[in-house]
Amino acid sequence: MKPEARSNSTAVTEFILLGLVETKKLQSVVFLLFLLAYLVTTGGNLGILAAILVEPKLHTPMYFFLGNLSVLDAGCITVTVPPMLGRLLTHKCTIFYDACISQLFFFHLLAGADCFLLTAMAYDRFLAICRPLTYSTRMSQVVQRILVAVCWACALTNALTHTIALNTLNFCGPNEVNHFYCELPQLFQLSCSSTKLNELLLFGWAFIMTGTPMVLIITSYTHIASAVLRMRSVEGRKKAFSTCGSHLTVVCLFYGTGVFNYMRLGSEETSDKDKGVGIFIGVINPMLNPLIYSLRNPDVQGALRRVIVGRWSMR
Repeated sequence: MKPEARSNSTAVTEFILLGLVETKKLQSVVFLLFLLAYLVTTGGNLGILAAILVEPKLHTPMYFFLGNLSVLDAGCITVTVPPMLGRLLTHKCTIFYDACISQLFFFHLLAGADCFLLTAMAYDRFLAICRPLTYSTRMSQVVQRILVAVCWACALTNALTHTIALNTLNFCGPNEVNHFYCELPQLFQLSCSSTKLNELLLFGWAFIMTGTPMVLIITSYTHIASAVLRMRSVEGRKKAFSTCGSHLTVVCLFYGTGVFNYMRLGSEETSDKDKGVGIFIGVINPMLNPLIYSLRNPDVQGALRRVIVGRWSMR
């Protein structure tokens, strides 16, 4: 290693994000597709949030968590897609080092909070179905806020850990990031100093943020499945499976892509597969969440219709 590479200063002041495609025609197609995805995602998530806020029937713990999930999904896609659309419009692929680090921090903050919030939602379903007599006291407004605060605190710790650890690395050589937004595995490949500690931190936190929640979610749904199968009411069983089915679908999509992306310790090279996983985590998952919850949930559908009809009737 060269002497200057050992210094603590970062020689690279900006990175080049290679994006998804190279040809201008395909870039136009990508721009339109991602613009549409962004509008659908933000519109869907903010629509669900508005429905929850204005509909008294939805002022319950389950929808309180769903509203928070909608905010996180809208924020997560906003961190990655609008900057990419701006680069496609201006044909400038560069991003300043500080902007790259900021994007990485906020993405891990929002995605991390999303991860823990899904666990809180599973706990809420467990109490509602398995402990209905004590549900109102065990899931009071204070408890709801504490759970959300813990989700944010854990996510903030994770994001800060990776951001601080990344700032200890030296970037003094190549600066081309094979992705459409700044991500840890891709940045590790560009460092001219050892990334072993960073990789261990990434693997460790990924294990904490996927392994622990998955164990808690599986445990919750094992008890839920047992309780639902003991129900005599067919209608109650159908409603329970419908509500839990939406959450389980989101959990499988989110954790499946997260495990593939972050728990590959010692990976030597990044590939186009990482871009596909990035699209799934940063774009498709946030876009599917409101569709999954609204299509499978008659209460949300009814509230959305009343919000839309109310707006039109006021004109």
